[in-house]
Amino acid sequence: MTTYATMGHDIVIDFVAGSLGAITSVFVGQPLDTLKVKMQTFPKLYPNLSLCFKQTLAKEGIVRGLYAGTIPSLAANVAENSILFAAYGSCQKIVAQSTGVGRVEDLSIFANGVSGFLAAFWSSLALCPTELVKCRLQAMRESGGPMTSAGQLTASILRQEGVAGLFRGLTATFTREMPGYFCFFYAYEATREFLTPVGKTKDEIGIFRTVIAGGMAGVTLWTVIFPADVVKSRLQVSGAKTPMLVMMKDIYMKEGIRMLYSGLTPTILRSFPATGALFLAYENSRKMMHSLVD
Repeated sequence: MTTYATMGHDIVIDFVAGSLGAITSVFVGQPLDTLKVKMQTFPKLYPNLSLCFKQTLAKEGIVRGLYAGTIPSLAANVAENSILFAAYGSCQKIVAQSTGVGRVEDLSIFANGVSGFLAAFWSSLALCPTELVKCRLQAMRESGGPMTSAGQLTASILRQEGVAGLFRGLTATFTREMPGYFCFFYAYEATREFLTPVGKTKDEIGIFRTVIAGGMAGVTLWTVIFPADVVKSRLQVSGAKTPMLVMMKDIYMKEGIRMLYSGLTPTILRSFPATGALFLAYENSRKMMHSLVD
């Protein structure tokens, strides 16, 4: 029987495990994330991944170029994933109770997707401001602004635009995150179920299969949400107040549908290992913490 004490333990464990997974994911995927943002925001400057990589490396180097925005990226990913996984665990319990399922482990793949959809609402609120700062730092040179730190940029946004300035692109973030995380957790659980050997449970599939399941979840997420992510990146880098659907239509009409997928290649290349690393760190740290407190 689930008690408030055990629910509290579960939330804390999911929160910490999500944070550890996010940290691992950032260090694995940050360089390709930087290239993705540059290609989304300046598609004419960077029509392909190879050119974007070479110019970024030549002009800015590895640390200031490929790892630009790492601190806000860590903040964004830790904020998002700690809340996402804590909320996901809670939403799984709510969905299980609402549908009459006795255990979270017995939820259908679809029900896990619904839990991810609901959890993403809460993680979006934490993600939007931190990702806005990350995107602006990543595109700082191309935007023509002076190089600055995450703290200085945040202070500047607050001074010039107020708190609302940090939430530029929130609607686009909701539009991207909620259906995206339905697909994300659906793909993760579906792949885990497919890869589970006969006579074993999904929790016993091992390191390699966990990474594969996580990688498939990441690829599915980004393939589905990418047009919304392009719009979000442009809104956040430019500071524009254009409604999301208006900007998406404008990009489509003026630049073509390909521009709504500008930067997809580095995103797919990044998401498989980065999300695989995220789930590997999440699942293993979660098991370890449960073994200590149960």
